[in-house]
Amino acid sequence: METSAENNLTDAQNELFTWIKDYMKDFQHSPSIRQMMQAMGLKSPAPIQSRLKHLQEKGYISWQEGKARTMQIVDEFIEGVPIMGSVAAGGLIETYNDVNENLDFSEVLKKKNVFALTVNGDSMIDACIADGDMVLMEPILDSYSLKNGTIVSAMVPGLGTTLKYFFKREGKIFLEAANPAYEPIELNLDDVVFQGKLLAVWRKL
Repeated sequence: METSAENNLTDAQNELFTWIKDYMKDFQHSPSIRQMMQAMGLKSPAPIQSRLKHLQEKGYISWQEGKARTMQIVDEFIEGVPIMGSVAAGGLIETYNDVNENLDFSEVLKKKNVFALTVNGDSMIDACIADGDMVLMEPILDSYSLKNGTIVSAMVPGLGTTLKYFFKREGKIFLEAANPAYEPIELNLDDVVFQGKLLAVWRKL
C-alpha cells in the first residue's frame, strides 16, 4: 500500500479525496456513494466507505456515515471573520459601526493534526453540541495528562467512537454525557482509546 509523504494518505485515499474536491468545486454539493464508486471503478460501496472513514479520521473530510451528501471538506474553513461589535441577548445596546478586529480561526487550524468529526446524536446537547454539528479535535498525545471535564472523542469497545466529558475517579474512567437521558460509561483506562479533545464547534444553520 503506497502512502504519500506529502499528505499521509494512501494512493487510493488520495485519488478519492482529489476527485471529491474537484466534484464539489464543480457542482457545489457532495457526491453520492454510487457516484464515487463509478468514478473509482468499483462495484462495491465497501472500499469507498472505508476510504471515507480514513479520510475523516485523518482530518480531511467531515461526514455522517451512511449519508454521503453531508460531506464537507475540512480545509475549506475560512481564516478570519470580522468582529462587528456586540449583539444584545437581553436589552438593546448600540449597534456596530466599525470593524475593530477579526475572529481568527487560523490558530486553531494551525495546531498539529487537527481533525474534524460530525456529531451524531444528542448526548452532548447541554454542552451546546447538537446532532449534525462538526467538532474540531486536537489529538491527545498523553491520556494521563487529561483534565477532568475535558470533552473528548474516545473509541470504546462495542460502542465505537463517542464524544463525552472525561472524568477519572479512583482509577476508573468515566465518559459522561451532557444530557441526563444518558448514563455515564464506566471503563478501565486500558479499555478506551482517546482520539482527541475538543477545540471548537462548527455549526451550519
